[in-house]
Amino acid sequence: MTAASPNNPVDLADLLAFYASAGVDEALEDAPVNRFAEAVPKPAERTPAAPRESKAPEPPTAPPRLDGRAVPDAPAPRPPTSAVPDEAQAALARQLAMTATTLDELRQHMAAFEGCNLKATAKNLVFADGNPQAAVMLVGEAPGRDEDIEGLPFVGRSGRLLDRMLAAIGLDRSSVYIANVIPWRPPGNRTPTPHETEICRPFIERQIELVNPKVLINLGGPSAKTLLNTSEGILRLRGNWRVHTTGSGIAIPAMPTLHPAYLLRTPAHKKLAWRDFLEVKAKLREVS
Repeated sequence: MTAASPNNPVDLADLLAFYASAGVDEALEDAPVNRFAEAVPKPAERTPAAPRESKAPEPPTAPPRLDGRAVPDAPAPRPPTSAVPDEAQAALARQLAMTATTLDELRQHMAAFEGCNLKATAKNLVFADGNPQAAVMLVGEAPGRDEDIEGLPFVGRSGRLLDRMLAAIGLDRSSVYIANVIPWRPPGNRTPTPHETEICRPFIERQIELVNPKVLINLGGPSAKTLLNTSEGILRLRGNWRVHTTGSGIAIPAMPTLHPAYLLRTPAHKKLAWRDFLEVKAKLREVS
């Protein structure tokens, strides 16, 4: 488009069409308008002040828009419907986790806990699946849609892939125990915030301590970073044995590996997860 000029009406039409397509739907004045200022009549239009009355002042009227339509009132703020994550909620989670002496008691504490805002939007508490006496415990990050509906971890597409990965080394859900760092599904499957993770951390750490597996498998980077206290990425962590230390000081061998959901998106890396699971199989022979 060439530069518009008063002598070139075609260019002016093109310019107006460009403004319309860009969303310009109102004319502007030469001077900026403060739409939050109280409307004040011009000096020539002012009338003598009326006697003051003892009544509450009325709220100022918003000035009209240039197109003549009234400016809608701002909506009233909604009251909070769930607890806002803070240190007090994290401290309560730590206290409840410490007092749980069995997995059933821990589950009851988590079901009654109102300190995590994720609970307000989740359908179910996703506590665990599998055998609590198993030698192998797997921990993911958070439930997805299918897990939230059924109340069990890893039941969707990634769960079916995990079942095949376990079967490849001679395991199944009756011989492993599966849980997540976060027991409630984040809305829209968004990534849990660091504060949400810290609030839920005492529960999963106590869960691991009560199960006391011989081998821990961290499925994905968030699980590995939370439970192994590291900031390294999962591609650097995977395939290397680490140690998860429980609150009572028990050291559990931990194998970080790739999350099944990641493998569904990046099937070329399934061979890396296969190597990790072979390491787990060999480790089970050593500790048996």
